[in-house]
Amino acid sequence: MTTTLVLRNGRIRTPHHPSGFAQSIALTDAVITAVGDDAEIAPLIGSATRVIDLGGRLVLPAFGDAHVHALAGGLESLRCNLLGLRTRHEVLARIADWAEQLPADAWVLGGGWALECFPGGNPTAEDLDAVTGGRPAFFPNRDHHSAWVNTRALELAGIDGTTADPFDGRIERDATGRASGALHDGAMGFVARILPPVTKDEMRDGLQAAQRRLHSEGITHWQDACIGYAGELGIFDSYEAYQLGVNEGWLNARVRGALWWDRNAGMDQLDALRTRREAATGSFRATSIKMMMDGVCETYTAALSRSYVGAPGKNGTHKGSLFIDQAELVAIIATLDADDFQVHFHTLGDAAITAALDAIAQLPEHRRGVGRHHMAHLQFINPADIGRFGQLGVVANFQPLWACHDPQMDEMTLPFVDEEMAQWQYSMGSLRDHRGRIAFGSDWPVSSPNPLFELHTAVNRTAAPLYGRAGERECEVPFLPEQSLTIDQALAAFTSGVAYVNGDEDLLGSLEVGKQADLVVLNQNLFEISSREIGNSRVDLTVASGQVVFGDE
Repeated sequence: MTTTLVLRNGRIRTPHHPSGFAQSIALTDAVITAVGDDAEIAPLIGSATRVIDLGGRLVLPAFGDAHVHALAGGLESLRCNLLGLRTRHEVLARIADWAEQLPADAWVLGGGWALECFPGGNPTAEDLDAVTGGRPAFFPNRDHHSAWVNTRALELAGIDGTTADPFDGRIERDATGRASGALHDGAMGFVARILPPVTKDEMRDGLQAAQRRLHSEGITHWQDACIGYAGELGIFDSYEAYQLGVNEGWLNARVRGALWWDRNAGMDQLDALRTRREAATGSFRATSIKMMMDGVCETYTAALSRSYVGAPGKNGTHKGSLFIDQAELVAIIATLDADDFQVHFHTLGDAAITAALDAIAQLPEHRRGVGRHHMAHLQFINPADIGRFGQLGVVANFQPLWACHDPQMDEMTLPFVDEEMAQWQYSMGSLRDHRGRIAFGSDWPVSSPNPLFELHTAVNRTAAPLYGRAGERECEVPFLPEQSLTIDQALAAFTSGVAYVNGDEDLLGSLEVGKQADLVVLNQNLFEISSREIGNSRVDLTVASGQVVFGDE
């Protein structure tokens, strides 16, 4: 067969070579067919072979993402996108400009606002009323655990002073008990369920925008962390969008989907989930189940083993709560594991992590590690649980960009947990030392999908200068630096770690003969530069299944 693409004169990261690096790599259609020195690969170059001179640049296996919300990220980029705005004034100005372009009866939709833009992390309906012209509005925040709505949206949803909080969320209220405009976790569903449905064209546009963005970051394979309608998170069902991509031939990423577990539906939903798993085709497979165990620390909905310190309105006794009862969880996990579903947990607080590990520990010993169950976020891991990940074969799915000093950490987390628990955060180093398997994900659009920013934080425990605000404390003071990883360990989490979670380690995650031709070319060699420069690197070229999908030579 004719070699279709050769990348030569570079630094190819590969286990094929004793030094860890080769000079050239040859691709034939979608497969890696040779890795070696320039002289070894030269005879494979034919008249129809495209040759790219790397000029000494670094080539890595393409990045994966073990926890991403691709359609949500794509849709938000096409709607009123508030990501990156730092002040209340900036946010309101952007919404006002967007709303002016809409028909009088349209919903004002978007998302991505940061908690630190508003006092206590809670924006008000009155602020939104002033810039939306009487139209109803719904804006999930950056982490999709809170939504900002205006008075018209509250009216349409029937929310007033008598509306009770759901068991898995909270309505933010003013001093009189009236809903003030912020809905947390399960309370988001009151408004989310009355939003206009996403059209097929919007799905296509949103997922195509997401794929372009992820390819530009060097990402060619991922696990979508929520396939299904999740009103509690303000996330629309992306199943049909992926099927469109497969059927129309434009999905050129390899995707595993985590089907949403409706915590109100119990076991009755199993048949529908099985049907979805069997119907998924091509490069999209829906083989995982997404299970929300708790919320987030900033809204006091993460489930902790100790009380939040000074949590407003809770009199020092509030610990958050599990979204799924422990006895029910044990039965669910046993059923899903026996049915060969992987479970993708949202576990942020230490009590949620312990509960999920306890449920997995009830599985038969011969099933240990078979399902490749994984836990995302893992903000607070009780030290007693660190070793259990490796023992139980559970993958630790971290979002490394969060392990640094930023306003959300310094102003909305550290003041509300005790000093000992504050040291339990994002314990990547300890988990690795205890032989735990690690994968990385971004949780985009919650935070940037840029793996180089995330690698920077995993290695340095500081924000990348291009992502943070240069010269501020968040960029200069490491956050629990003893929990850092080496660049090799961090890269493995973003490559082979993601491939393992998705059951694709025979295809992806390393540059070896016979594997799928997915790779990324960087402008800097991460193994030669200072660790402080990792986040200043960029992706020059992304190849998926042997095709250049981003950049040029």
